[in-house]
Amino acid sequence: MALPIVVIVGRPNVGKSSLLNMLARERISIVDARAGITRDRVSAVIEHNDRYFELVDTGGLGIVDDDHLEEHVEGQIHYAVSRADAAIFLVDVRDGLMSLDRRVGELLRRLDIPVLPVANKVDADQHKPEAAEFIRLGYGEALCVSALHATGRHALLDRLDELLGPDSGEAPETPIMKLAIVGKRNAGKSTLVNTLAGEERMIVSEIPGTTRDAVDVHFEKDGQIFIAIDTAGVRKKSRMDDIEFYSYTRALRSIRRADVVMLLIDATVPVGDVDVKLAATVQDEYKPVVLVINKWDLAKDRTEPEVYDEYLARVLPGLDYAPVTIVTAKTGKNVDAAVDVARSLHKQAHTRVTTGKLNSVLETILAVRGPSPKRGTKLPKIYYATQAAIAPPTLVFFCNNPDFVSDNYRRFMENRLREILPFQEVPMRLLFRARREERS
Repeated sequence: MALPIVVIVGRPNVGKSSLLNMLARERISIVDARAGITRDRVSAVIEHNDRYFELVDTGGLGIVDDDHLEEHVEGQIHYAVSRADAAIFLVDVRDGLMSLDRRVGELLRRLDIPVLPVANKVDADQHKPEAAEFIRLGYGEALCVSALHATGRHALLDRLDELLGPDSGEAPETPIMKLAIVGKRNAGKSTLVNTLAGEERMIVSEIPGTTRDAVDVHFEKDGQIFIAIDTAGVRKKSRMDDIEFYSYTRALRSIRRADVVMLLIDATVPVGDVDVKLAATVQDEYKPVVLVINKWDLAKDRTEPEVYDEYLARVLPGLDYAPVTIVTAKTGKNVDAAVDVARSLHKQAHTRVTTGKLNSVLETILAVRGPSPKRGTKLPKIYYATQAAIAPPTLVFFCNNPDFVSDNYRRFMENRLREILPFQEVPMRLLFRARREERS
């Protein structure tokens, strides 16, 4: 059963994103003093009194967008309210009643859903009487809150619970996998997310930097629920403004909370520094990754896929184990196949091997080539191994002294283990530990 949807609607800069973050108790939407930061629909699942609903943040109605995306932003607002079961009509008590508030009120009046007027920025008791003028909007007395100071949260959730009544949902189904989609600007991330969602979930534009927030989008495949995390396009740090930096940090956080990462590569341009740095971040986080090559049909100097694979291995050597898929996000070509590859990586990352099998493999590797020492150290001896964790598969090797094992031999071990164990396409974490006797 789908969760009921509550949409936050209001003119620019009344605190819609702050309210979403306050109710979710998490920094989901980017918050900035400047108007018009939110463009896409950003949502979060909210729980109150063991009931659940989806809360949706929208851009400000009447926005003046620096990149002239007003029509796109308002399209997202109209789509959100058309699907909503209830609406929070957010106003700013400090600014008082404004003409754009009346326009929002007219939009909501055309809908057959309950509307809860909420006055934000009531940061002190002396501001409460000022909320009375919003009765003129025709929706009754406004509930006073302060998203900045997190006051009025419980009262607001109680009112929403009353509005939704028996329509409040049960706990949503746990997604099978969280899939972060990252890449440089204009690589086609939002187009790919829209294809996965089967709707215009994200604003798509030729203007670089259209997406700002990291947006969780649920989609279904083969009867299972997944989350695709659309992230802002990344460019060199030296060229970022502060909003782009906020977006960048959310993209990094999305990589950390993802189960699998899709690193989207634009086939029409060479792999650049931004791609290399994102690949390094994925490596540092030990995340399974699919290298997704988009816009292959538009590449002027397109070569054979096998030759392009060799090119990727040269420019992204740290991800030489990662599978490569070629897609056309705009038409959906091979997108399902890319998700299937991601599912395979998710399965590999969550696989356990028995201690017996792992030590049998260790014996085979040691028979081929024993450990080489670092310069100036004694010969390392590896006694046995065990798998300590999954996601990433973490293998612990007990030896006489971990400081003796050279980096070169560690790489050799990793490559041989990847060939033999069911971790061919995912990162592994290899840990060398001193055996207890050697410690004492």
